[in-house]
Amino acid sequence: MLGADRKRFTLVLAGLATLAVITMIGVVVARTVGDDRPAPATATGSPSTSPSASTSPSPPPGADVTGPLNLLLVGVDTRVSVPGWEPHADAVLVLHVPAGLSRAYLFSLPRDLVVDIPAYEAAGYPGGRTKLTHAMSYGSRVPDQPGQPDPAQGYDLLHRTVSGYTGLRIDAGAVLTFGGFDKLVDSLGGVDIRVDQRVVSRHRQPDGKHREPGPGVGGYVGPQMVYEPGDRHLNGWQALDYARQRYLPGGDYTRQRHHQQLIQALIGKILDADLARQPDRVEQVVAALGDALLYVGGRRIVDLAYALGELPQQAVTLVGLPGASVGRGSAYRGEELTAVGRRFLTELHAGRAEAFLTEHPQLRVAS
Repeated sequence: MLGADRKRFTLVLAGLATLAVITMIGVVVARTVGDDRPAPATATGSPSTSPSASTSPSPPPGADVTGPLNLLLVGVDTRVSVPGWEPHADAVLVLHVPAGLSRAYLFSLPRDLVVDIPAYEAAGYPGGRTKLTHAMSYGSRVPDQPGQPDPAQGYDLLHRTVSGYTGLRIDAGAVLTFGGFDKLVDSLGGVDIRVDQRVVSRHRQPDGKHREPGPGVGGYVGPQMVYEPGDRHLNGWQALDYARQRYLPGGDYTRQRHHQQLIQALIGKILDADLARQPDRVEQVVAALGDALLYVGGRRIVDLAYALGELPQQAVTLVGLPGASVGRGSAYRGEELTAVGRRFLTELHAGRAEAFLTEHPQLRVAS
């Protein structure tokens, strides 16, 4: 259980994303990628004082990671029942940790955010302006291997797209599937969430079984799980189910808020158990999650988790970026952030996020 707790913390700090919520279906993601080489873009290191051997104890993992850090967490919609299904980014979250690693800001980008996706030669994608979620699927295409998408390749195009839109350098990231998130929460012993509005599930029955497909596109039949307002303890499938519902007042923006609240709850459990200071546990969990997790970064996942291990839960600020639908007439094209939402990204990049949130307290999401 400790290993899984620890891993959850790493995912949050590696990315955000939804879901981790964060909503992810199925399975596709491949391997854990990480090595021991230092990454100048992600950390400030101290030069070696001497080339000669030393009897001094080795520094702890990530001791040279001082920030700032920008970590991307992606919740992937994969459907193993559909041959060749391309992974979609169903949840995209970013965790920004300023220099000093004493506070952090977690925000979501709408999956349907209309963005410029750059050309990507590896996938044969010419570039275009479309929904953010498609960056993962377009980038995952392997021209000479139809029907065999590469999630790591998809993440690469997604992270380039997110970086281009936000102006933030992405230092590391993680992709997690629905199945991986479910397993992760259960390994933590569940999570405690304050349900802020009544949520009726479209996907699950009260006993956790999936509802049967009904007539029409996307319809289901059968009894529905209901999450009533109040303090609730949720297991893996319940946490995932609660966080992925978007047919609610507020739509996808409400779902983004639930993503963030869930991630913060998971961070709290991990920090309470001091798991971020147990490097061996991280490696165990990464191995246990297997295909459900893809980690991409210049630094080892252990280094980042250890470096962020003393970040207080109350120092993680959840930020809700306001947006609105865009389109011509009745034709829905996607979402766009309002001027205030876009300005937050500018101020975050400039190191003035706290002052901006003081001026716009409505952007802070209650945990």
